[in-house]
Formats: sequence, structure tokens, C-alpha cells
Amino acid sequence: MKRSDVAELFRRLRDLDPDPTTELEYRTPFELLVAVILSAQATDRGVNKATKRLFPIANTPERILALGEEGLKRYISTIGLYNAKAKNILATCALLLERHHGQVPRTREALEALPGVGRKTANVILNTVFGEPAIAVDTHIFRVCNRTGLARGKTVRQVEDKLQKVIPDEYKVGAHHWLILHGRYICTARKPKCPECPIRDLCAYRHKTRTLT
Repeated sequence: MKRSDVAELFRRLRDLDPDPTTELEYRTPFELLVAVILSAQATDRGVNKATKRLFPIANTPERILALGEEGLKRYISTIGLYNAKAKNILATCALLLERHHGQVPRTREALEALPGVGRKTANVILNTVFGEPAIAVDTHIFRVCNRTGLARGKTVRQVEDKLQKVIPDEYKVGAHHWLILHGRYICTARKPKCPECPIRDLCAYRHKTRTLT
């Protein structure tokens, strides 16, 4: 995709949604960290249902540790892989208290040292909490970038690295959310809603749908 088309793509997405953000519901950086850990292989809607029950009871490292593993599981048992996620969240809470005074760190290295936090989760926190131009490439972004020709790659890291090179600086902070939302609601996996797509004319996808879904 030409640089001028990349800039136009993000200009259009920004015009439609000037202040994009995550659909995970949270009030503090710690709540978002827990929600993102829970969101692996789960929907934001499912995570929000669980955290609506959890966070009024326990929304700090101390309070979650006080629940214990079985106590925490009762709140998150509707989410896939909840056994492993409960262990990771409790271990993360302990490390936050031990190393960071209970606060969410703002460096990639410190974030990725937390159990259950990989590069994608760290990127979400860096971008959404701290306003860094980080891009967490999930399945939606991976699909959108390969379909449109925006940033093709065989791995999520290849796509992330290409995005960092091609996206104009003024769009980098919002790019993560614009691309996720576009993939979630327009450029869907099975039947993309091409007739509704605001960037259809810029897109290199050869199998565009022709009728409204």
C-alpha cells in the first residue's frame, strides 16, 4: 500500500472515531491489566461480564491476593483457561507489590516480566494506559493488515514491525484501536462487510463482498 493511501486510510478511520479506546471496561491501570490477561482467547464481552462481578469486590493486588486462588476462580470461571489465568493473576499481583509498590509498571521489560503478560498484553497497557505508540497485533489486526495490504506478514511480530514503519506518527497512538475495531465489526473473518467499509477503495483484498450483510 502506498504511503499516501496509508495516511488516507487512517485519516478516514480517525474521522469516524476520533478518540478510540478498548472495549474492555476498567477504571484503573491495574483493572485493565487484569482484564487484558483474562481476555486471551476470550471475548471482551465475556471478560466484562466477569470483571463486573470481580472488581467491586477486588480491584487491587492486595484484595485479589486476599481472595486466594479458589476465591478468584469463582469470579472468572466463565472465561476460558480460567485456572491458568487465576494463577497468573495472583502471581502478577504478588510481583506488583514486591517490585512496583502495587503499581502497574510503564516499561515493556517490567510488564513482560509479569506472569501472564506477553508482548501483546504489554503493548495494550503501554498504548491504552500510558499513551505510547505501541500496537498489539491480535487476530483482528493480523487479518486486516494482510487483507488490505497495509502490513503483510506471516507472524504477528512481522506485522507489528511493518506497522511501526508505515503508519504516520500522528496516527500511531490510535492505530491499535482503529484496526481492532475495524476487524471486529467490518473486516470480519468469514464475511467481511465490504460494502460498508470506509476504506474499501484503498484495500487490496481481492475477494470483497458485494452485497450488504
